[in-house]
Amino acid sequence: MVFSMALEEYKRKRKFEQTPEPPAKVESKAGHRFVVQKHDATRLHYDFRLEMDGVLKSWAVPKGPSLDPADKRLAMQVEDHPVSYFDFEGVIPENNYGAGTVMVWDVGTWQPLSPVPVEGRYVSGTEAEAAAMLAKGDLKFRLNGKKLKGDFALVKMKGRRPGSKGNEWLLIKKHDDAEVEGYDIDEYDESVLSKRSLAEIAGDEGSREWRSRPSSGSGKLKAPWLADAVARLDKKKLEEKKAETKLSVKKKQKTRLRKRKVS
Repeated sequence: MVFSMALEEYKRKRKFEQTPEPPAKVESKAGHRFVVQKHDATRLHYDFRLEMDGVLKSWAVPKGPSLDPADKRLAMQVEDHPVSYFDFEGVIPENNYGAGTVMVWDVGTWQPLSPVPVEGRYVSGTEAEAAAMLAKGDLKFRLNGKKLKGDFALVKMKGRRPGSKGNEWLLIKKHDDAEVEGYDIDEYDESVLSKRSLAEIAGDEGSREWRSRPSSGSGKLKAPWLADAVARLDKKKLEEKKAETKLSVKKKQKTRLRKRKVS
């Protein structure tokens, strides 16, 4: 298993023989994907992750991201995650770190913005600028996701409160054409990959019925990496359904044998 110091903390916290989460592995190819995962753990929150330097830089956002510039969302920086985590959706078993249900709430691509605006507007930046902004604690970027679009900033809080670990940031939407006044994240409880609600992913009533995604146009997703993620999830659900059917058949066979013995 290949991993860097960036993923040491991720690896240390997890028992991979118990959790379905992907192993710690740094990607050699550079990418600009992002994912937001709705995570019903000890407390419901959203995990915001940006692909940088072969890993996913991650922040836990208690109230979730917002498209309203008036909302300044607290974002607690957590350990880096492997890039393969971007399409992880499912249930982390009890007695494991982060135990609870995980939904892929949004996915897409991001691009760094130059810290210096041109005629009052932010323009595309470079990898070097992104690294410098992250180190400085003021990262500006543009999202192109299924739900989140437009310009954002992650700003590290300078004031240290009692008990602070120094990992507090603010996730802020910039003013642009994608802003939505009064944005309510609770209105959007559906996975962008499986179209299931958080309750359905958790295994509540109705979750056993795998609902097909409605096709749009040709039925193909434009982004190959997103299409691959959906295909993997479809395959996983199909395998789970086959396993459940096989188990159900075995139970019925055992029940018939018991009845025969009794009669």
